[in-house]
Amino acid sequence: MADISSINLNRLVVFVMVVEAGSLTAAAGRLGLTKTMVSTHMQRLEAEIGASLLVRTTRRLSLTDAGEIFYEASRRIVGDAQAAISAAGQETAEPRGTLRVTAPIDYGATVVAPVAVALQRRYPMLKIELLTGDRLFDLVADGIDVAIRVGRLADSSYQAVRVGSFDHWLVASPQLLSQIGEPKTPDDLADLPFIALSVLSQPLTWTFKTEGGAERTVRFKSAFSANTAYAARTSAVAGGGLTVLTDFSVEDDLAAGRLVRILPEWHLHSGGIHALYPATRHRPKKTRVFVDELRSYIDKE
Repeated sequence: MADISSINLNRLVVFVMVVEAGSLTAAAGRLGLTKTMVSTHMQRLEAEIGASLLVRTTRRLSLTDAGEIFYEASRRIVGDAQAAISAAGQETAEPRGTLRVTAPIDYGATVVAPVAVALQRRYPMLKIELLTGDRLFDLVADGIDVAIRVGRLADSSYQAVRVGSFDHWLVASPQLLSQIGEPKTPDDLADLPFIALSVLSQPLTWTFKTEGGAERTVRFKSAFSANTAYAARTSAVAGGGLTVLTDFSVEDDLAAGRLVRILPEWHLHSGGIHALYPATRHRPKKTRVFVDELRSYIDKE
């Protein structure tokens, strides 16, 4: 039985090209070899593995059963080798080309955009397209290199890496609190005006917990809802009601006094922030430097 040490692996490239080109002559043209040289490679490859791979007639070329199996394996080997060569070359080159990134509107504006700007300044040959939206993009169909997802991940064939985390905070404007008074416990919340984020599965039901183990579940009553976190935030700043938003989306408003965090000793559920990629064996350098920059930015916050 033949083993890999007895086979000239260069012949796999020739074999794959012959199959995909459909003839020895066409393969020779693509490879820059003579037809005689391509034929010799095929004859020697069959001798090295001890099996007939091709059936040649005056009109056409076809694969034997063994050839079909060997072609699928050879195609993967050649493809993986080419991808590895490309990846190795990218390691020494400056990231370039177009990097398409998608993120939720609020996280894209507050976190991803500054990261993208810093990265593009560092690598002028890199073009970054940031697509923000609260709908989930299809990474393959929409040509996305990296998708930032906030919250629980749905099962998928994508590769994912956790880059950060977030907390939910209950907030309201100082003007509203001056009118209704500041709640002292979760039991004071149910009848207060509330802005619901309608894209959530249960936008009106929230469970509050303390470090000591106390727990309260509140069912809010809402006469106003919004389908994006950005709209819910601006509505809260305008005094429309209490609302629950992610910490990263309201930190600037709290620092500026536009919003106030309510019941900070009572915690709502937290979640993870992930970077998703299309499934691939070799991740492009432009993708990896973006994720590294994002992690660095989050760690400094």
